[in-house]
Amino acid sequence: MYPRPIPEEKPALRGLYAGFVGLILILWLLPLVAVMLTAAKTADEIMAGKYWTWPEHFNLVENFQAVFQQTNMWGYFINSLIITLPSVLLVLVFSTLTGYVLARYNFRGNALLFSLFVGGNFLPAQIMMIPVRDLMVSVGLYDTYFALIIFHVAFQTGFATLFMRNFIAALPDELFQAARAEGASPWQTMRHVVIPLMRPALAALAILIFTFVWNDYFWAIVLTQSDVVKPVTAGLNNLRGEWTSAWNIVAAATLFVAVPPVLMFFLMQKHFIAGLTMGAVKG
Repeated sequence: MYPRPIPEEKPALRGLYAGFVGLILILWLLPLVAVMLTAAKTADEIMAGKYWTWPEHFNLVENFQAVFQQTNMWGYFINSLIITLPSVLLVLVFSTLTGYVLARYNFRGNALLFSLFVGGNFLPAQIMMIPVRDLMVSVGLYDTYFALIIFHVAFQTGFATLFMRNFIAALPDELFQAARAEGASPWQTMRHVVIPLMRPALAALAILIFTFVWNDYFWAIVLTQSDVVKPVTAGLNNLRGEWTSAWNIVAAATLFVAVPPVLMFFLMQKHFIAGLTMGAVKG
């Protein structure tokens, strides 16, 4: 007997699904459209309440010039790079080493240690606010780059370790047996066998961690105070006035801040998708 053919989807159901997806997409893009329209308008149009109309005077270039000439956004941007890039690099290094040990070595306390890494992801950031801030003040790191770097590395390594441990555990045992047969040390095995196979996973994880750290606002205002070390998320808050705000300039600055994670995603899109889907299809 031959297997029955899989029935095709009903056109009505397919149309309903497409309409639902289109509606969700429109709702998701509405804030972005509003920001882009606002960034291209003059302050007079914003004050007149013309939020959703097409700009009468296309003022995008002037608004971007004002971002760099009238605000300290470029300094905030550099601060974010100083905080984000080392954080991403350290998280990748620590999570790769920890994930490799947890995935390939059975020792007493392995499951408990892995549970601690996983359990840390479920702690709400708000309950850690006062202890973390007091700790940074007591060790003299409050309002420095190191305060944010140390916290982001510590907080993101738990999720990254879960990601890397599961990825490494899915690699075939024959690869490691062959490496041991060739006399490779654990470090050589990780360097020459594991890491080349983990490039898609490392790329996907790098994009995720970069986005998490770059877009962080909560800890940016908890652990920093002066403009010297504030990242872009906290710097955007400084653009608001006490009585009125130049929302066209704020919107232009928001678009500028969003460029690095978006650019990073498009440059590494192929590796990102491969890292997320690897293992989904069994060969």
